[in-house]
Amino acid sequence: MSNNKVDEFLLLILSSPSGAGKTTLFNRLRGEFPRLRFSVSHTTRNPRPTEVHGREYHFVDRPTFLGMVEAGAFAEYAEVHGNLYGTSIREIDLARGDDADGVLFDVDYQGARQIKAAFPDAVGVFVLPPSLAELERRLRGRGTEDDAATARRLAAAKAEIEHYGFFDYILVNDDVDKAYGKLRGILLAERCRRDRWAKRCEELLLEAKTDPFEGK
Repeated sequence: MSNNKVDEFLLLILSSPSGAGKTTLFNRLRGEFPRLRFSVSHTTRNPRPTEVHGREYHFVDRPTFLGMVEAGAFAEYAEVHGNLYGTSIREIDLARGDDADGVLFDVDYQGARQIKAAFPDAVGVFVLPPSLAELERRLRGRGTEDDAATARRLAAAKAEIEHYGFFDYILVNDDVDKAYGKLRGILLAERCRRDRWAKRCEELLLEAKTDPFEGK
C-alpha cells in the first residue's frame, strides 16, 4: 500500500499586518492540528522575558546569522526594524523526517515571497483587519506603544497590504470564530488538491492495469 504522507505534506504561510489577529488564528490552528509543525525562525533580536530559545525563536548573534546566510541555510530571511529573521531549510527537512503533516510559517510578505519562490507549492494566506480604523483601535487597545509607535505600525500595515498579490488566499478577520472556520477550510481543501493526489491516482490506474482479476 502506498504512503500518501508525502502527497499531503503542506507548507502553509500565515502573514498579516500587526494587530490583524494572525497569532490567535495561528495558535488555534496549531492546537487543532498538532501534526502541523511550527517553523521556529532564527532571529538576531534579544529574547523577551517569556520567550524560550528553540520554542518561539532560535536566538543567535548577527555574525552567526550572516554565516548561515552565506551557507544558504535559509529558505527566507529579512531584516525588520534592525533585526534579522529567517526560516531555515532544516526546519522543513526536520518536519518531513518526523513524518509531520506539514509546516506552518509565521512570516511577513517578504518571507512569504521567498518561501513561495523556493517552494512553489507552498500556500500563502494573508489575514486582513476589517478596516484600518479597526486595526488602529486594536493596536491602541494593547496599551503597549505610544502614538508614534502606533503610527509606524499603521504605516507598515498599509505597506504590507500593498503586497496582497503574493498570497493565494485573503482572510478578513472581523470575527475570530468565523475567520478561523475559513482558515480551517483552506487547510482541509488544500490537502485535497488534485496535484497533491495525482501520484496516488496514477498508482491506482497502474494497479488496475496489472490486476490479474480484471475482466473476469
